[in-house]
Formats: sequence, structure tokens, C-alpha cells
Amino acid sequence: MTKITSSLNRRAMLRGAAVATVATPALIGKAIAQGKTTWRVQAHWPKASGSFRDSLGVIADLVEERTDGAFKLELLGAGEFAGGPDIYNIVRRGVVPMGTISASYIVDRAETASFIYGIPGTLRESWEMQHAVTNMGLEAMLNEELASDGVRLMSEKVLPTEMTLSKRIESADDFRGLKIRSSGTLLDYLAAAGAAPQFVPGSELYQALSSGVVDGAHWGAAIGAQSMSLWEVCKYHYKPVLAQTTDSFIFNQKALDDLDDDLRSVLTQTIESRFFLRTAEYQHKEAIALAEGVRDNGIEVVHLPDDVLELLAAASVDILETEGQKGEKAAKAADIYTTLMRDLSYI
Repeated sequence: MTKITSSLNRRAMLRGAAVATVATPALIGKAIAQGKTTWRVQAHWPKASGSFRDSLGVIADLVEERTDGAFKLELLGAGEFAGGPDIYNIVRRGVVPMGTISASYIVDRAETASFIYGIPGTLRESWEMQHAVTNMGLEAMLNEELASDGVRLMSEKVLPTEMTLSKRIESADDFRGLKIRSSGTLLDYLAAAGAAPQFVPGSELYQALSSGVVDGAHWGAAIGAQSMSLWEVCKYHYKPVLAQTTDSFIFNQKALDDLDDDLRSVLTQTIESRFFLRTAEYQHKEAIALAEGVRDNGIEVVHLPDDVLELLAAASVDILETEGQKGEKAAKAADIYTTLMRDLSYI
């Protein structure tokens, strides 16, 4: 581990202070490394994805700036070392110290992972999911489970999940049997309405759509569809939001502990503040992307028919109950959802 001997760049820190006032004061005046620390970061996003640039790329830029170049993140697109669920394992083993994932990839490792990913048909607004994840304790509960693997998760943003399809859906009969790229609890959610969902890695998604392997997908919502060129193949973009979901950073805990205190603080506090900023920014950009899709790609924004929504509503109740029965922590996570939904008069 490189020791820290020079001063923090006060001006670099202050440039980020307007949006990270909590993180900055404790760091000003502390030391940074004369040498340089570089971490490889394996993303689950392909480099074409908007989140690779606007989420991970921005974090890398901020960390480098706030440490005066002492800490750099080398960014790897999906599949360069690993993709999808395999990213968790290479971070756990220390092959790379940091990665990005969807919590849906680790539902087999932690009973609360589905609640961090998002239970479909429950929370309706992004702030509700942010509140549940941070203030109501979902992220802390998940990290209690991941500690035995030597992994820590930090939420990157909340984002809406919406489908884009190559076919118009007029009824539940039209929906039945559609092959839709999905992940996590949304697999069960879509299957309950009669679709035939399946997981496809992001790096293979466009090819799967263009070749007819799947009839549609959700990759986030409008931003994901636009950045991944899904609207070239799928001209129907469906409302309403299926779920408020999250993307996440994960860290090898030993690698994080081995960082100098100043570098670790810059990294974690930058991510903590960026979680809220990026979520709000994402909602704004969603509206822009959808308008551009209509104008430039000729997509049609369509609402799912009532009979499909009725099937999905029933599935949501079943999924929340089923997930809550996975264990003691899962039951507490389910209670967070139901408490918040009851307070909001959703149930």
C-alpha cells in the first residue's frame, strides 16, 4: 500500500464541494499519495451503455480530480474480465477490487438482494427506493450478508425499469409467450403475466434482439434502450414503470481496507453523494431520452393493457410475500417495503 505524504489539492476538492458538502470538509488538508494507486473496475455495463459514461465515468473523473491524480480507476466494459453475475465472483476473489452489478445477479448469495434490486409493482417513485435503501436500512442489511464473502455493496443510483418490445400488446393474449430479456424478480413478475422471460447478458442483448432470440427487453428504461440501440429493433416502448430498481458498486473489502484512509474516504464519500445526484439526473435524462426516441427513432409509447396490469399486480403481491419468506433478514426487508407502501397509502 502506498503511503500518503503530499497535500490534498484543496481546489480540486472544492470544485466538487457544491454537490458533496458532506464529503469535503473532512478531507481538506489531509495527505495524498506521491505515488499513484490504480484500480481496475469491471462494469456490468457495456461501454456503449449510458451508465458506463455517466455513472462510472463520472465517478472515475471525480475520484481522480479529488485526489489530485493519486487515485485512478481503470474502467472495463462488460465482458472484458467478466460479465453479469460473474463480476461478483471476481471481486470477491480479488481479481479486481471493484465492479458494478445489478443486485439481481446475487440473489443466490443474499436473501435481501432482491429488495435492493427492487420488488416489481411496489414502490412507484425513485425517492421512495432511495429512502428504503439508505435511510430505512436495506443496503446495511445486505452488507451484513455479504460480509462473510468479504464484499461490500454501495448503491449507485435508482432507475426505472420499462420494457421495449418489437410487438404491440393489445391484451394478455398478445403478451402470452413473448420472449423478454429480464433479470431478478422481474423474471417471475413477467412470467406471471404469461410472458417467457429469460436472462441475456448486456453484451449479447442487441444481437439477441436483432436475431429474434428475444422479442423485447428491459435495460433500465428509455436511457438504457437508447444507449444500447434497442429502439433500432424494438419500436414499442411500454409504460407504466415495472419497478424502481438499482445499480450497484461492489468492492473487495480487503482491497478497500488496504487503501490509505484519505483515498478510501474520497472514493466512498464521492459514491455516497453521487447516489442521490445521479438518481435525480437520471430521471431528467429519462424524459429527454424518451422524447428523442419518439422524434428520432419513431418509437411509440404504449401503455400495457389493463388485463396484463391486473396479472402483474397479483404477481407483485406474491413476489413480495415469497421473497419475505427466505429468512429472517428477508422478512425485515419485506417489512420495510410494506411499511413504506402503507404509509404512502399504496396498500
